[in-house]
Amino acid sequence: MTSSMAFQLGASSSSSSSSSPSISSWNHDVFLSFRGKDVRHKFISHLDRALLQSGIKTYKDSIDLERGEEILSELFKAIEESQISIIVFSKNYAESRWCLDELLKILEWKKIMKQIVLPIFYKVKPSEVRKQKGRFGEAFTKLEEKIKDDIKSPLESWKKALEEVANLSGLEYLAGDDESEFIQKVILWVNPKIVNRTPLSVAKHPIGIESRIRDIYQHLSIERNDIILVVGIFGTGGIGKTTISSDIYNKMSSQFEGSCFLRNIREISKQVGGLIHLQNTLLFEILRTKLDINDVDRGVGVIWHRLQSKRILLILDDVDDMVQLEKLAGDRAWFGSGSRIIITTRDQHLLNIFKVDSKYEVMTLDDNEALELFSLYAFEEKEPLRDYVDLSKQVTKYAQGLPLALIVLGSDLKCQNIHQWKSALDKYKNIPHQNIQRVLQISYDSLEDSEKDIFLDIAFFFKGEPLADVVEIFESCHFFPVHGIQKLIDKCLITVNDCDDKYVWMHDLLQDMGKEIVREKSSKDPSKRSRLWFHEDVRQVLEEDYMGPNQIEGIVVDLPEGDEEISLHPEAFRHMKKLRVFINRNARFSCAPNYLYDKLRVLDWYNYSLSYLPQNFQGKNLIVFRMRHSLIKKFGDGFKPKNLTIMAFKSCSHLIEIPDLSSTSNLKELTIESCHRLVKVHDSVGSLEKLSDLSFGKCSKLRMLPRSLKLRSLRKLSLRNCSSLRDLLEIECKIKSLRRLVLYGSAVEVLPLSIGNLVGLEELYLSYCQNLMCLPIASIQLKHLGKHGIGGCTNIVKKMREDGQSCDLPNDSTTVEEEISNSSNGSTALQLSNLQISCSHSESNFFPLYSFFTMFNSSTSLRSLYLAGLEIVSLPTSIKGFVTLAHLNLSHCKKLEEILQLPPNIRRVDVEGCKSLERFGEVSKILEFNGSHIRSLGIIGLTGCDKMHVNIWSDKVQNPLLWKGLYDYDATLFPKTHIPDWFSYVHEFLKDNEMVKGPDDHIGPREKEEWVIDIEGPHYLEEISGIVLYVVIFLFFNDTMRCKRICRAAKITSNGSNDVCRIQDGVQLVNIDWYKKGNRTGYHVWVGYSNLQSFDLKVLDNLRVQFYPKSHLYAGMVPFYESYRAKVVYKNERRANKKKEEEMKPMLQKLLINRNSINDNPK
Repeated sequence: MTSSMAFQLGASSSSSSSSSPSISSWNHDVFLSFRGKDVRHKFISHLDRALLQSGIKTYKDSIDLERGEEILSELFKAIEESQISIIVFSKNYAESRWCLDELLKILEWKKIMKQIVLPIFYKVKPSEVRKQKGRFGEAFTKLEEKIKDDIKSPLESWKKALEEVANLSGLEYLAGDDESEFIQKVILWVNPKIVNRTPLSVAKHPIGIESRIRDIYQHLSIERNDIILVVGIFGTGGIGKTTISSDIYNKMSSQFEGSCFLRNIREISKQVGGLIHLQNTLLFEILRTKLDINDVDRGVGVIWHRLQSKRILLILDDVDDMVQLEKLAGDRAWFGSGSRIIITTRDQHLLNIFKVDSKYEVMTLDDNEALELFSLYAFEEKEPLRDYVDLSKQVTKYAQGLPLALIVLGSDLKCQNIHQWKSALDKYKNIPHQNIQRVLQISYDSLEDSEKDIFLDIAFFFKGEPLADVVEIFESCHFFPVHGIQKLIDKCLITVNDCDDKYVWMHDLLQDMGKEIVREKSSKDPSKRSRLWFHEDVRQVLEEDYMGPNQIEGIVVDLPEGDEEISLHPEAFRHMKKLRVFINRNARFSCAPNYLYDKLRVLDWYNYSLSYLPQNFQGKNLIVFRMRHSLIKKFGDGFKPKNLTIMAFKSCSHLIEIPDLSSTSNLKELTIESCHRLVKVHDSVGSLEKLSDLSFGKCSKLRMLPRSLKLRSLRKLSLRNCSSLRDLLEIECKIKSLRRLVLYGSAVEVLPLSIGNLVGLEELYLSYCQNLMCLPIASIQLKHLGKHGIGGCTNIVKKMREDGQSCDLPNDSTTVEEEISNSSNGSTALQLSNLQISCSHSESNFFPLYSFFTMFNSSTSLRSLYLAGLEIVSLPTSIKGFVTLAHLNLSHCKKLEEILQLPPNIRRVDVEGCKSLERFGEVSKILEFNGSHIRSLGIIGLTGCDKMHVNIWSDKVQNPLLWKGLYDYDATLFPKTHIPDWFSYVHEFLKDNEMVKGPDDHIGPREKEEWVIDIEGPHYLEEISGIVLYVVIFLFFNDTMRCKRICRAAKITSNGSNDVCRIQDGVQLVNIDWYKKGNRTGYHVWVGYSNLQSFDLKVLDNLRVQFYPKSHLYAGMVPFYESYRAKVVYKNERRANKKKEEEMKPMLQKLLINRNSINDNPK
């Protein structure tokens, strides 16, 4: 970003003569430059009045006297703030050096900012001005004579300027011409230029726009004139695309030879001759010449021919069809080098087809921006009135950051009382505001029928569901989901998250829009709607007998709390022949249906009240079948769900069998949990080749699994807390797909030898298998195994078996060290990345740590090591050989006294509850700002380390003279105990006016984008150790959560230079006690340090320290900042203070002299 554009886009920058003004900074339409004694009282007076009467603002110097520097500076500023300069050349114009200096400034601004210049030759010829001849030349000669002894006079520059301006196209006023007619010509010439460059209307309250414009500006690369760039701005309706692009136009259009903002292209192009009209507008706005285009293809040729050499800014707003782009900006070659084309659209796919150079998605406002924008419209204040705070937050939560909704609702609720607000909010939740609905529905209306069905189904039933499941359902409905879902994503109607487990999502207002579209089809009779969700409509349809077929395709039952009973009419479902989706989330039905049609794709029934399904129901089209807390006992012989992909039964206490699923070849997920009467699983389950997720969690009576497992697609198998399951069956073939095996809390006694066939296993959880007698070495030789938990297995023996044939306990002469040694024969190594070794009763010290560290420190791939509760006194120094170890947990090792070494790539160390721990080398280095030698180290948990806490705030930490600062930047976070008093620069937010009431009645500042402390110089780099930042933060934890770093960025700049020193979050010394109930709040301190070595300057003047806080640290954790402090740390503080005193002496002496002279003055 160039410095000029930084001025344009910066929210707080001040104007300067060297900066480029945005359109919004123009204060005058026309600057009039003239020689007063020739034309002031007649021609200029009449021209000025005529321009003003035409609505054109002018700047006319009203001073005839010779000007001083102050007046000239004011004139130059007026030139910079004008769109157009009119220079009136008269016979004595060149006699005035001030006029000629004005001319130089005007031409400079024409070159820099493309200012429009109109020369008027008033009773002189252009050639006389160009060559300084005739009467005009005589005036110039007089000036030459007058300044002949002034060696600094810009004589040659004036001559070149006169020649340049005389070559411009201008207007000539001859003696005898009609003055009023000539003035009309001037107005006709000026008017279209002013119209073209008048600022576009932008938002009344442009909250959040500046940051988004800064982001977009990076895509535009305005400083590059050698390329043509096309940038797409996309987002849902009402998100602010037009507002943002209008502001960009205002800020940038003056930097181009021509500019045009074509708004509302979607609507205009639908009209007869709409594209032709848009082409004519485009050409007129840029060329300022009316061309009568009457054929769209001819228009394409004219645009290319007339604009190919012009550097233009073109904004195409609200494009929704490729034809519009092809006819208005079909090829980059149509425009001159350095041109920028910006396209705004709701359809990202159009931008992909058009192959734009970059895309920018406009996101919703954050919570603070949303509340401010809403408040400005509802209260004309930045904050809601005290009695309306909670209601205002409800509105902003409903609007979810959509600017259109915030503006509409704020305007609608303005001047309403609290009762009216509550009534309006209830209405919005059921019937969206029409002005919001109308804008959002535009994107929906452009969809094909199958795409509309997908959108409505997601809005009613599948928001938040896994993408893969939704696709399966839509495939069975013949909705062509692969194409349709992508279309909805491109039109910003839905989103799919980027995680491995992809889920479908949409904005709440878009969801409400979909529901309203369906409701409007039949506002009185719900049986004629395609989908039902509102509890009153659902109850009406299910409790009453609607004779004849209805239009219902889907129902979701979600009743208000306390009113969950539905008196189901026995024949209610008989007339629902189109029903595809039925989801009951919480209702209790008086009876079960006696009829269900096989068009059902989704049957999800909470609290199903019969032990069987309707006899007619085969479920042959069923894709998803779920029941929870239901009385279902068995399924019957007629149930043949051949297309089923998901089957889940939870807390169905009467379920006694899993049916024969051999015909259900598409089943991918089978979940049976907390079904306490289930004893065995049908053998057919073991042969489902597409099954990827199989879970029988908490089935306490389950004793028998299928006889064999031939599940080649299985990825997850969970038998968690199957407390009657003693045998894990043999795995007959190699299964590469299984990644996760959970036997946690089961009654399994022995793992089969064939567990080695699980060659792709990454996670094996055996914790609390209290009957488990041994762990075969084969289980930990699986090369992909990453997590292996055996904590709480009280009967497991203390040796690792090599051959899998003996589970005998070692005799007295056999040590675990020997067993480990025997298993490490050079060809076999532990293939673990996660090992948990935990104590159990008296066996807390059974594992030989020293031998383990010594023998495996070079061969293991261990990433996480859990040694919690072991009776170790000192961590062996050989641990440094574990080069891949990232997480070390030593919690509650109560005898641990010292940690002298850590692995080189460690990220986190937990030593909570280590009451004897006194010496921890890394903590000492961090607190002394000696720099952690382990740059990867991020968190050290220190809860309950009483002996360590004594040293947390030692004299070393308080004394900056002892800080060595070995690294360029570093930072730490730890519990606050004491605030040092040596900080020179302090900003306490508690003294600010901008206060908000935080949790637990704590008062803190409103969140800000940036905090700044300016430190006056000069500072000599060779004398400085660095700069220290100190932020006191009050943390409120809504739940038991891990801490996360509080700083988005911290940087230091000197005297506006491009050199930047950055401070990034380093190690956090975390007191986990703050996160436990009973200690839910607490002060912490973030300390940042930089040694300023990034600066190339020897002398640092006017240092600026900027801190960018995070508004949210972690889910459930809210920060409130108390104070922000900074100090320059000198290598020799005493010498530095003495030097400052010497530098201050002359100033103090001068002040003293002035004071004495004032006292001596008798007045």
